[in-house]
Amino acid sequence: MDLHPAQLIACHCCDLLQREIPLKPGCSASCSRCGAVLYRNATDSVDRTLAFTLAAAILFVTANLFPIFSIEAQGAHSTINLLGAVRSLWDQQMQAISLLVFLTTILIPALELVTMIYLLLPLKFNHIPAGLSQFLRMMRIVEPWSMVEVFMLGVLVSLVKLSNSFKVIPGVALWSFGCLTLLLAAAAATFSARDVWARLEKKTDEEAAA
Repeated sequence: MDLHPAQLIACHCCDLLQREIPLKPGCSASCSRCGAVLYRNATDSVDRTLAFTLAAAILFVTANLFPIFSIEAQGAHSTINLLGAVRSLWDQQMQAISLLVFLTTILIPALELVTMIYLLLPLKFNHIPAGLSQFLRMMRIVEPWSMVEVFMLGVLVSLVKLSNSFKVIPGVALWSFGCLTLLLAAAAATFSARDVWARLEKKTDEEAAA
């Protein structure tokens, strides 16, 4: 049987090669061996992912500009933001931890958000961004290193411990990081590289026909 490579898809769980089938909008295809979801026909995945990403970008900027929390003790008042925390770790001779926090909570999430916007915004207006395949590949590489949710868990644990000795006041950045975690998860859940490639093929066919 002669199958075109574009008609085959490998299951990400059991590696079984299967033929792609057309789906109705909103439906999904499952692996015939293990039942894992292979792909979905989510026609609005680009729009939804772009909306989540733009909202996440706004919250990301807010989370980095405003204090995470404030501490009051014996009349003294101090605040700290994420960049201040990174700088404080560096000054305390914990350069490795400081660099790790900077990479996983500032640099890589920022890179991921900028890349998503760069890819999805042109697609929204039926344009193909330059270097699409390279940026998709880069996204797959950096995505596991974005650990905003791990940072949030660490902050919450610290707040509980600090509240036993000091008066702790949650800041704007704390709520922003909480919402940012949810939006990043939503963007990851709705993003479909398959739909991006489908739009690329459609655009290429339209240009060839013209």
